[in-house]
Amino acid sequence: MEWGSEPAAVRRHRVGAERREGLEAPSQSEREASAQEPLVDAARGPRTRKRSPGSSGGASRGAWTGLCEARAVVAIAVYLLALRFLVQLSLQQLVLRGTSGHPGEFDARHARDYLEHITSIGPRTTGSPENEILTVHYLLEQIKLIEVQSNRLHKISVDVQRPTGSFSIDFLGGFTSYYDNITNVVVKLEPRDGAQHAVLANCHFDSVANSPGASDDAVSCSVMLEVLRVLSTSSESLRHAVVFLFNGAEENVLQASHGFITQHPWASLIRAFINLEAAGVGGKELVFQTGPENPWLVQAYVTAAKHPFASVVGQEVFQSGIIPSDTDFRIFRDFGNIPGIDLAFIENGYIYHTKYDTADRILTDSIQRAGDNILAVLKYLATSDMLATSSEYQHGNMVFFDVLGLFVIAYPSRVGSIINYMVAMAVVLYLGKKFWQPKHNTVNYTKDFLCGLGITLISWFTSLVMVLIIAVFISLIGQSLSWYNHFYVSVCLYGTAAVAKIIFIHTLAKRFYYVNASDQYLGEMFFDISLFVHCGFLVMLTYQGLCSAFISAVWVAFPLLTKFFVHKDFQQHGAQGKFIAFYLLGMFIPYLYALYLIWAVFEMFTPILGRSGSEIPPDVVLASILAGCTMILSSYFINFIYLARSTKKTMLTLTLVCTVTFLLVCSGTFFPYSSNPANPKPKRVFLQHMTRTFHDLEGNIVKRDSGIWINGFDYTGMSHITPHVPEINDTIRAHCEENAPLCGFPWYLPVHFLIRKNWYLPAPEVSPRNPAYFRLISKEQTPWDSVRLTFEATGPSHMSFYVRPHKGSTLFQWSLGNGTPVTSKGGDYFVFYSHGLQASAWQFWIEVQVIEEQPEGMVTIAIAAHYLSGEDKRSSQLDTLKEKFPDWTFPSAWVCTYSLFVF
Repeated sequence: MEWGSEPAAVRRHRVGAERREGLEAPSQSEREASAQEPLVDAARGPRTRKRSPGSSGGASRGAWTGLCEARAVVAIAVYLLALRFLVQLSLQQLVLRGTSGHPGEFDARHARDYLEHITSIGPRTTGSPENEILTVHYLLEQIKLIEVQSNRLHKISVDVQRPTGSFSIDFLGGFTSYYDNITNVVVKLEPRDGAQHAVLANCHFDSVANSPGASDDAVSCSVMLEVLRVLSTSSESLRHAVVFLFNGAEENVLQASHGFITQHPWASLIRAFINLEAAGVGGKELVFQTGPENPWLVQAYVTAAKHPFASVVGQEVFQSGIIPSDTDFRIFRDFGNIPGIDLAFIENGYIYHTKYDTADRILTDSIQRAGDNILAVLKYLATSDMLATSSEYQHGNMVFFDVLGLFVIAYPSRVGSIINYMVAMAVVLYLGKKFWQPKHNTVNYTKDFLCGLGITLISWFTSLVMVLIIAVFISLIGQSLSWYNHFYVSVCLYGTAAVAKIIFIHTLAKRFYYVNASDQYLGEMFFDISLFVHCGFLVMLTYQGLCSAFISAVWVAFPLLTKFFVHKDFQQHGAQGKFIAFYLLGMFIPYLYALYLIWAVFEMFTPILGRSGSEIPPDVVLASILAGCTMILSSYFINFIYLARSTKKTMLTLTLVCTVTFLLVCSGTFFPYSSNPANPKPKRVFLQHMTRTFHDLEGNIVKRDSGIWINGFDYTGMSHITPHVPEINDTIRAHCEENAPLCGFPWYLPVHFLIRKNWYLPAPEVSPRNPAYFRLISKEQTPWDSVRLTFEATGPSHMSFYVRPHKGSTLFQWSLGNGTPVTSKGGDYFVFYSHGLQASAWQFWIEVQVIEEQPEGMVTIAIAAHYLSGEDKRSSQLDTLKEKFPDWTFPSAWVCTYSLFVF
């Protein structure tokens, strides 16, 4: 490429532009002669042609006749499919070797044995005998056997902790948590002479109600037991202690980890932690959070992990709050001020927290790779010099990402910023040579570049609008989630629409605006435009301090290098086979990594959209994500539209595929859910058989009713259920009790803002054997002119407490959390309460400041009791209703009571 003279393509386009600006158009014979005449000599550039105003991008009689449409489409399609195959291959390669089983190495067979024993106990909700007695007894039994087999170099200490405490958290809009006598099983492995510093490994053995919880999180506890066995029998001495926390109340919104890190005497030894979690069932465990800061931890994982799978992109996405989930990582970070690494299985989230989360669905290789990684990283940290002096290495963030699971690239974020700005500067120099030529040479290139940038942005915007229109229409006619069980449907519907719209806009620009410009000129210019757009994102993300900016750097650096490599051949021969081959080869790394990340995005978000509530249209979300992915993947192929002779067949094919898919979706051909035993994708429904009692200010009962409260956890509501269970229809839609906190219903968690469509089927009253009691112990005036109300509550292991101050009153303080009340979305206050076995009565107080007295009182309080285990959990009406549900559903059912009081 010649930097010192006017580019040949610019000169050719300038001539054509001058003609457009007022010169008399040449005759037909002059155009034919011009097409045959060389515009530049061979030493300075290729032979090209100008397209006549009436042409549609077809071949001319010049030296190069344009790119064959079929060849381009086939090349791009095969290229993307090949890259997708490589991504899939890397994901299926869970371990790089077979199961070891050798002494001193992790053996997945032992871990699987632990897993099957734990899951055979059944669902393990906090406070149930299954969780508090059977699972704890099994863990202690196995730990005792491990201790007997341990090497004399090591010392094992075991403690069963039963903490009580309270804290507030801004998860799910904000609420307060209180726990009493829950269970932690804590094991400390240390050198025989003791240790002053420790690394923590954390899992939880409790599960949600009605799920065996194999992946979430019994498999992690099984891995930790085997890691404990291997480390304790090793003949290698440790420098620091390793604390294994088997916590029994994570599903109660992170309570047990809070009890450990704020109350246990060993917590003061912890300098770093590894948290093992799940958002799916099996596959690879992803490092999706590290820190805060402490880049040495990332480096430890990079150095030690045998089968790395990590991305700073996952960290920044998760910490943005887009994903409605949280882990014990937050507790250790916020309440313990300890840095750590958060890992989670993310594949097959369709059956996460359902009855299908069983041990047989987790591959042994998944257990093996997780065990290899955890063992290696723990051993590295327990023998590291940096653990004891970790505070000296705490500053700075790391850019980190794995390459197809083979190895991890990691470097400090400040180095990443330097690299990013250097890459951006290279683009500035490259484009600057074109823009900063003398004005009479480049004025039309600048104009066409800016117009081309506008056309590109318009094409992206209109493609987004197009798919959103389709998505909104699909949602309005009640066919949402048609792709939930058939993901290819979303690609055929929204992906093809987005691609077709982008091609259509650029084809119009090629035909009616860039009439006299050569195809080579346009192809080169639109490549530059895509480069410019990615460079803009690179600068913006880097300026924002996001480590994920490395993706934009990859999408700028490699295409720029490719441009330099293929430029000469392109100028001499046009877009022939050799050019296409080398162009696609140069784009290999950015496109391969993009598809790798896109897989992770859809693997994570698609199942989440099946449990994201009734207020978020999942088709709109998925269509937007697909449109964004289409924009990224098409960006460096836009130039092929201008290099090709025609795009008619491509647009026709895409339109046909989109139209046929659209008609099939509208007709209900694609059912969202599946009961296929090999790959179930169930619809989640919560059924709560409850009795509600409402009291007035004098304590009189003003309303009492009973029924089964029904919540569907996705956008389709009960539309698919009604044909199977006719009594669940819109005539029994639940109505909000405006004067009651959270609409007068027994929300287990404060997700009322996500699920506004629910149903209330009348049913007989419930009579649990262990009824909840709630009473006011005292009411007193404080010296600071507030009213302190002290309450006592007893009941099952899980209760929810709701507070709504009346007009003229404010909730000033209370004995929960840090003393400052935290509101949930909507302005009410939500407290999540749980206890283990043999808990005492729950006593607490609130202070209400009355600014203006009202005849209806100062505060409304409600308490809901949830019976998640034992005989009280069931009722004959619940069982009968559950049996009517089709097999492609997962109805999670329990009994509860709700009592409301006014003070």
